[in-house]
Amino acid sequence: MTLLIILVFIVGYALIALENVTKVNKSAIALLMCVTVWLLFAMGGYVADMDQLNASIERNLGEAGTTLFFLMGAMIIIEVIDEHGGFDFVQKLIHARSKRSLLWKIGLVTFFMSAVLDNMTTSIVMVMILRKLVASHEDRLWYAATIIIAANAGGAFSPIGDVTTLMLWNNHAITSMGIIRGIIIPSVLAFAVPTLLIQTQLHGTLEAPSATAGNKANTTPVQRCLVLVLGVGGLCSVPVFHSITDLPAFVGVLLALGVLWFVTELLYWHKAEDDSTAHRVGRMISRIDMPTIIFFLGILMSVAVLSEIGALAVAGQWLSDTIGNSVLVTAAIGLLSAVVDNVPLVAGAMKMYAITPQSADLAVDGDFWQLLAYCAGTGGSLLIIGSVAGVVVMGLEKISFGWYLRRVTPLALLGYISGLAFYCLAMAA
Repeated sequence: MTLLIILVFIVGYALIALENVTKVNKSAIALLMCVTVWLLFAMGGYVADMDQLNASIERNLGEAGTTLFFLMGAMIIIEVIDEHGGFDFVQKLIHARSKRSLLWKIGLVTFFMSAVLDNMTTSIVMVMILRKLVASHEDRLWYAATIIIAANAGGAFSPIGDVTTLMLWNNHAITSMGIIRGIIIPSVLAFAVPTLLIQTQLHGTLEAPSATAGNKANTTPVQRCLVLVLGVGGLCSVPVFHSITDLPAFVGVLLALGVLWFVTELLYWHKAEDDSTAHRVGRMISRIDMPTIIFFLGILMSVAVLSEIGALAVAGQWLSDTIGNSVLVTAAIGLLSAVVDNVPLVAGAMKMYAITPQSADLAVDGDFWQLLAYCAGTGGSLLIIGSVAGVVVMGLEKISFGWYLRRVTPLALLGYISGLAFYCLAMAA
């Protein structure tokens, strides 16, 4: 039954990858894959009774739900800011006539923003801004690919920039300054090398997008600034909220959304509920990209089954026994993270290897833990479905798996190898 579950997972991923060929929405495939693997799990005798099965489903659904509610809350906040014209300030700040100049501005802003926020939220923000600056969808694909690469690379060197680095930080495998000092240059290379190659695909100056951005909410500059500060400030405060309260990050996002919702209701208290000029949050909720949410749910719950049957742990142990070298093990984990969600991979690695002060590799801020953070974070850029940022941008900009695989994967791989090679040379020096 284990082999059958793995086969269903592989077939499901293949169908998702071939969405532009089959013309079947990837969310439908993800849901079918999710239900099928859980059904096989229930029939395979992995649990003693229905109580254990239900407990397993509820536990994994709860873990997936923390990510999904974070995503939904962030998407609603970004939609509210955009609807009120809040991103006009940022748009004017990074606006450029040259396509290549804009590429680097967007890439650098994404890289450093994802180290403070998380790569998923940063990707949503930057895609919304990108739409205001670039009219051509063909050009936007290259910018969107850069956003994915920059967001993942920026999140890898920060303890709060990615879920996996946050896990390692909370487990005391890395320290804040240790991960920044050790990984920032490899992360810069993982972003800069592909971006240098992507810029060769962009020539000339930008064609201005249709004038739909502007002040489409008919709000005053004070109102636009207020919504921008509350929205972005709320998202930026999530890591602080998490560190102070130890509550999951999605609670902080929901708090930020609640505050923003309350304030915008006060802005429109004098207007009727059905007044079209009152851009209330309640109406904007229906605009979030639910197919992406459903797709992500299907993927996370499918991966959960692989974890439940021990397939991920077996794969990790095989890597350790077969390869042995810590650099090669973490590099392989990075490649796997392009296909399988990097959270269970890192969680499995943390269970397989204990923090060992006597070992240079496994001590706090040891080479193994730092490379694990780098490889698991940047390796997700190799495929568009390899990271949360990629999945989000894929849904927002309708990027096909095949286009990314042909055009971007080789470039992202060069960046990944460049950063890894630099770290190895620094180790040897």
